[in-house]
Amino acid sequence: MIFIGFGFLMTFIKTMSWTALSYNWIISIWALQWGILSNGFWHQIIHGGPMHKLPITLETLIVGDFGAGAAMITFGVLLGKCNLQQLMFLIFWQMLWWGLNESIGVLIFKGTDAGGSMFVHSYGAYYGLAACYFFQPDRAAKSNNLKSSY
Repeated sequence: MIFIGFGFLMTFIKTMSWTALSYNWIISIWALQWGILSNGFWHQIIHGGPMHKLPITLETLIVGDFGAGAAMITFGVLLGKCNLQQLMFLIFWQMLWWGLNESIGVLIFKGTDAGGSMFVHSYGAYYGLAACYFFQPDRAAKSNNLKSSY
């Protein structure tokens, strides 16, 4: 879903189709790795025990994939408004705060998020809307390049 579904979903803008696909793959890989590290780090901090190596298991890969899903929702909001370097910077910070948000929700509030509606979709959408305000709002509003293709 992250690499194929979101990738081809983002090809609707006529001047960003192949760029959006390649950005999706780069950002998804970046977010998946940082999502695993951030989530594991915050889980260890909240548990209060000694720091240890993070195991790479199926569970941590799924958690990283959920983080990449939040990043792809943010990417959908910002598509055409910022370049790859800005996206990499933004997603780095997003994964750091997403890991904290998910850790607090799961470990402290004992929230159950089976489909990712709270910790993935809501966080990605609100983070994207907040970031959208800072990334060239005038240029995007006046551009003819951000129209959908036929």
